[in-house]
Amino acid sequence: MTETKGRSSVFKRFLPLLVLLAGLGAFFALGLDRYVTLDTLRDNRQALTAWVEENWALAAFIYVFAYIAVVAFSLPGALVATLTGGFLFGTVFGGLLTVVGATIGATAIFLAAKTALGDMLREKAGPKLRKLEDGFGKNAFSYMLVLRLVPIFPFFLVNLAPAFLGVPLRTYVAATFVGIIPGTFVFASLGNGLGAVFDAGSDPDLGLIFKPEILGPILALAALALVPVLYRRFAAGRVPG
Repeated sequence: MTETKGRSSVFKRFLPLLVLLAGLGAFFALGLDRYVTLDTLRDNRQALTAWVEENWALAAFIYVFAYIAVVAFSLPGALVATLTGGFLFGTVFGGLLTVVGATIGATAIFLAAKTALGDMLREKAGPKLRKLEDGFGKNAFSYMLVLRLVPIFPFFLVNLAPAFLGVPLRTYVAATFVGIIPGTFVFASLGNGLGAVFDAGSDPDLGLIFKPEILGPILALAALALVPVLYRRFAAGRVPG
């Protein structure tokens, strides 16, 4: 009886992660990756825009749900989805819907990874990992904010790593929501202008975010997010007089 309960407990713990992995596998097995392209949006833009105008609320709900799935299942095409949001709903609403969907999706994979592997890895962690966890935990919001603001690491990796470093859920959600706003609105704005780009027969400049006038303010926000970390280190290193 005890062994059966133990197996059931392990299965329940890994079930959310297994579902996400199964979804990722099914996405490629069904060949859905072929449709997540700007060409698909270009070919169907008139039908999509007409349907969104007639069913705005339903379209917004479907878009958020789809974006949650893209992030939670770590599917390719998040950038195309963000551009699509800007194209269909405009910069402001497209950006807001994307931020909500991305935050919920990132939270889903964070919880799945934390439930399945987080506690187990922390129990078996060596001193180096524990030290990293302690350092990250003391400044979790600041570090998470920097990781979200600056695209140093892939989005899916930033979704997973905090689950293994003991980042509290509230901190993770808040830093994710705030941190992805600048980059999301940059690409939502780019998506908002896709109609003119399509009409001109050209492709959008996806390297826009790396231009100095765009990346500079984002890096400044990231530096500002590190101020509390630097202050704590400075305060801890001061010798009382």
